[in-house]
Amino acid sequence: MWDDHRQLNGIALALALCTIAAMVWAALTWLVRQPAFAFREVVVTAPLARASGAHLESVVREELAGTFFTLDLDRASAALARVPWVRSVALRRQWPRRLEIDVVEHRPLARWNDAGLVNTRGEVFNADWDGDLPQFSGPDGQSATVTTRYREWSAMLAPLGLSIRRLALSPRGGWEIAAADPSSGLLTIELGRDDPSVRLARFVAAHDRTIGALARAGRHIERVDLRYRNGFAARVPGFREKPVRKS
Repeated sequence: MWDDHRQLNGIALALALCTIAAMVWAALTWLVRQPAFAFREVVVTAPLARASGAHLESVVREELAGTFFTLDLDRASAALARVPWVRSVALRRQWPRRLEIDVVEHRPLARWNDAGLVNTRGEVFNADWDGDLPQFSGPDGQSATVTTRYREWSAMLAPLGLSIRRLALSPRGGWEIAAADPSSGLLTIELGRDDPSVRLARFVAAHDRTIGALARAGRHIERVDLRYRNGFAARVPGFREKPVRKS
């Protein structure tokens, strides 16, 4: 091989090309890391309703390391998504030194179990919220199901003037509603496990001539139990059944 000049020339050329490529790569690596390509402008593209702009800014300063070319967008997005009230983040680089941040915030729908919140998509998240919200409770992983039922049953109860304040799903699959009536207070509706929507529809259809009639007569109903095949039971505070006279 050492006597073959053509082969030696080819090896030398290959080594020279590899050396040039390594030098070019090193030069580009050095170049893209220069302060000239560092971001000079970081912009949140839409006003924030609940997430803290100061918190986002601190994360930007601490976590968004890199230049226009070297910034790890996935890592940066993950860091920003950990800010309370932030549901998702999208980052866009704008030449030459601008970074745009699109933030999608959680929209609270209800409280979840002891400490969490549920957004309008049925997702559980953690954040501080002092406003008035209905209370959801249920097994882990069932927040989306509870949210779906809340929307469905809220629409069914709205014509009666009832609004759901608590909605509970038991570990065994039983449902219970606590609905606010502006005229008479809180009404607890026990739905059970089987066909809860059918049972609630039956209650709504019979409300005016049953619970509604009692309310108009001054009788406040605290609880109704819909776990019956063809009807329901109602609890009237202070009601005493009159004894039957024997003949």
